[in-house]
Amino acid sequence: MLHITDGESVAGTLRESGIPGVVSVYGDLMFEGPASAGLDAEAWRDTRARFMAEVGYGTLEETRQYLKGCEDALAAYSQHDEVVIWLDHRLSDALILIKVLDWFSRHDLGGVKLSLIWVGRSPGMDHFVGLGARTANQLASLADTRLPVREAQFRAAQAAWNAFTSPDPTEIEHFIAADMSALPYIASALRRHLEQFPSVDSGLSRTERQALSVLRDHGSLSGGRLCVAVWRQEEAVFMGDDSFYRMMADLSEAPHTLVQISDTPQHGLGDVTITETGRQVLEGRADHIDLNGIDRWLGGVHLKGDKAAWRWDRASERLVSHR
Repeated sequence: MLHITDGESVAGTLRESGIPGVVSVYGDLMFEGPASAGLDAEAWRDTRARFMAEVGYGTLEETRQYLKGCEDALAAYSQHDEVVIWLDHRLSDALILIKVLDWFSRHDLGGVKLSLIWVGRSPGMDHFVGLGARTANQLASLADTRLPVREAQFRAAQAAWNAFTSPDPTEIEHFIAADMSALPYIASALRRHLEQFPSVDSGLSRTERQALSVLRDHGSLSGGRLCVAVWRQEEAVFMGDDSFYRMMADLSEAPHTLVQISDTPQHGLGDVTITETGRQVLEGRADHIDLNGIDRWLGGVHLKGDKAAWRWDRASERLVSHR
């Protein structure tokens, strides 16, 4: 058996669980950075690796090797009788799922069985944060719940992946409106992705708005405490602390700063304080994009310049074109 999951936290626990087989990781965090349609494997790896290196996940060679390892994990399927995909309902995992299922849909599996364990909640946990919170025994208890991937799930994953990587984000809205019973958690995950587009009223993403709201209401907080407070506002936590800290750093380094950060410790983030400009933006009296511009990839959409071509309208829960 070949087991594929999202990161070393779950992978390590799986290896301790006594479940037979090889455990590999496909851990590309595609909720940030370019994820454009139409790229071959080499161009995809190069594009993603350059982004990961630019934001500090490693050197360009290290990020390329990491992504090559992800690809090699999938390509090893032919050496096994069964491949089991272990993921949960968070946006980060949902994107991995549709990418991986799209990949397998374009390969001849021969006699290899492809199975899925996709967890959306955990008994006894009011706020399920993912498979990484499970013990080895709890993961072992899930092994017999795996189900074979059906043709309907392949088709749904292909449609979801095409929508996510499209330069037109309304393709995601069309996908969400369709019957997604084959992959029941995908719609909510992609809707959360759309909430990362700049809002109509302030130019803030949902995560940025949540962070500024916490700072306005509770005053200056350490990066770690702020991150946890923002996580508590999520239905399903998908963003790790490194990504969150980088987002806060971007707000502090913008031409019109929205937050101030004290001296950053060796690990983590220093104390974060909202600025007067941050308050004005949060309250809708100023606009983050008008003030600071934008250069951000969200799936296949590149928002760049002093205007965002697409905004998220929280009132109607729809995308609005600002072309």
